[in-house]
Amino acid sequence: MMELWMDTWKVLLRIVTILPLLLAVGLFMGKRSIGELPVFDFVVVLVLGSVVGADIADPNINHIHTVTAIIAIALLQKVIVWMKLRSPWFGKLLTFEPTVVVFEGKMIGENVKRIRYSIDNIIQMLREKDVFRIEDVYMAIIEPDGRLTVQLKQGKEPVTREDIGIWNRGGGYDVPLIMDGILQKDMIARMEKTEAWVEKQITPHAVSDIFYGAVTNRGSFHYSLKGTDPKIPPIEH
Repeated sequence: MMELWMDTWKVLLRIVTILPLLLAVGLFMGKRSIGELPVFDFVVVLVLGSVVGADIADPNINHIHTVTAIIAIALLQKVIVWMKLRSPWFGKLLTFEPTVVVFEGKMIGENVKRIRYSIDNIIQMLREKDVFRIEDVYMAIIEPDGRLTVQLKQGKEPVTREDIGIWNRGGGYDVPLIMDGILQKDMIARMEKTEAWVEKQITPHAVSDIFYGAVTNRGSFHYSLKGTDPKIPPIEH
């Protein structure tokens, strides 16, 4: 009986020490890992759950080994994320590509089957976006994290300030030509543009100064510079 009580207290103490550590690790890993759960981060969460679960359930496991494993997993996740940010090619190896499943009111059956979704899945996800008729959809995309994003046809979109002439930025969809200071040469070619044309659009800035630059389907170009905009209001909880 005494041994049972000792094991019980050991489990309770492990819970008290592990939960604050997991909270610290979650904050260290960042909002992206907690909110979106791409494939790699999902695997990290599963491994963390397995390590913590085994530690709590089995008092015979050395507690320090669990702590070491949790810290090592968090550091590895940080290194992988850093590598993904430095190398788009490496990042593509660890995640899925966005997939267009509806275009101009037509469901793209080949794409739906390729990502192993069913028609019912797509229809349900559209209803969750308050879309009940596929023919109202201009484009629907399954994002790398499995969520559905929807762009309605112009006649079905809510009225905006642009529609009544108060504000006009262009419209349609973006095709990224610059990402984190790197020219997307394949996209430039597909949009029938040249590198010289892109550089002219961002004058007097250099390509390396641009965080995100895109051309819309209507031909207008817009970009964002690197660095934090001081006009952004601070958002805290």
